[in-house]
Amino acid sequence: MSKKNSQLIDSSGNVFTDLGFERFEAENLLVRSRLMAAIKAYIESEGITQSEAAERFNVAQPRISEIYQGKIELFSADKLINMLARVGRHVEISVHKAA
Repeated sequence: MSKKNSQLIDSSGNVFTDLGFERFEAENLLVRSRLMAAIKAYIESEGITQSEAAERFNVAQPRISEIYQGKIELFSADKLINMLARVGRHVEISVHKAA
C-alpha cells in the first residue's frame, strides 16, 4: 500500500473560502448555510415533519426538502431570513474585519 503525501492546511474559518470560492461569494454562502442550519434545527427541535414545517414556513414541502438536501444555490439570504421570521426567530448579523 502506498502512502499519499498529505499536508494539513489551517482553515480560514470559512469552509467555502477553503474550497476556493471568491471571498465575497464564500461569505454569502456561509451566511446562507448558517440560516439553512437554523431552519433545520428549528424543525428538529419542534419534532415536526417536513410537511408541517412547510405550512409553518409558508412554503411548499419540496422547499423544505431542498434545505435538507443542502441546495444552497436555490435560496437567497432574504428568503431564509423571512422563513425564520415567520416562525418567530430573530436573525442578527454581526459585521467585523476579516481575518
